[in-house]
Amino acid sequence: MPFTPIHMGPGILIKAILGTSFSLMVFGWTQIVMDLQPLIVLITGEGHLHGFTHTYIGALLIAAFSALSGKYLSEFGLTVLGIFDDSKTIVISWKVALISALLGSVSHVFLDSIMHSDVEPFFPVSLDNPFWRIISVSMLHKVCLYTGLVGAAIYFALNWKLYKNQ
Repeated sequence: MPFTPIHMGPGILIKAILGTSFSLMVFGWTQIVMDLQPLIVLITGEGHLHGFTHTYIGALLIAAFSALSGKYLSEFGLTVLGIFDDSKTIVISWKVALISALLGSVSHVFLDSIMHSDVEPFFPVSLDNPFWRIISVSMLHKVCLYTGLVGAAIYFALNWKLYKNQ
């Protein structure tokens, strides 16, 4: 299913570890962009469900687009939410946007490669999917859920400690 939130679990853990060196918003935006092509296939009934967007070459192109668009969308969103005052310095650097988008797109291809047999991650070099079912779909969902829960616990513990020390 496109736009699955399960991909966010590893992103939450990465955010907890990297802090301001990672943008969870850009990562999340990248997850959405990755699944636009499968959504179009589901709506139209034409095409390859996990096509070029679910290859590592496609992921690199999507990461570039997502970093460019996601940086501005995320900063706009943070401004609307009142978290970011646009009179201040840049909130999300280009380096952070690019790292976040790259991690988002590459992890998306990897996770979907485990779950979906039609993903061809190394296209055009190979049509094989060596990751398919290296673990069960149930275990994959648990890993994603647990990484998200652990990441959230770490994130809130660190922020609580910082808040308490002020």
